[in-house]
Amino acid sequence: MVAFVRFRSIDRAAGAHVETIAIASDHAGLDLKDLLAAQLRVDGFDVLDLGVKDATSVDYPDYADRLADALARGPARRGVLICGTGIGISIAANRHAHVRAALCHDATTARFCRAHNDANVLALGARTTGVEVARDCLKVFLATAFEGGRHARRVDKLARVREPQPG
Repeated sequence: MVAFVRFRSIDRAAGAHVETIAIASDHAGLDLKDLLAAQLRVDGFDVLDLGVKDATSVDYPDYADRLADALARGPARRGVLICGTGIGISIAANRHAHVRAALCHDATTARFCRAHNDANVLALGARTTGVEVARDCLKVFLATAFEGGRHARRVDKLARVREPQPG
């Protein structure tokens, strides 16, 4: 059974740090992106919306690149990517060495991608994931800390660039 995670509103007047979450999608993910961006704002996050802005057909690698560039430059440290299935946009994002994008289908995969893999990008499929499940994934992704320990060694290996080995 998945527990519902609820964020406390961030008191901006108190001068508390407000985390910026970058979000982007292709045309297939537009509606889900807009819903999740609105949820992030309600939950007290700043949102860096990198597009798309309408349903005109686009190429998802371009939006994965935009989000990866935003993570490299700041102010966002984490992001959300959405395409039809989440597969293509997560593959495109993972071409960047500083990105660990995880395609999640439920709160359990969202929790483990953070706890064990220190994922910094949540990837979702708008055609394969319902709105409430996507909201649960987002909330759990943002609320879960990296456990470190034995997982840190493995995550360090993910950052290494490997060339094909002969033979």
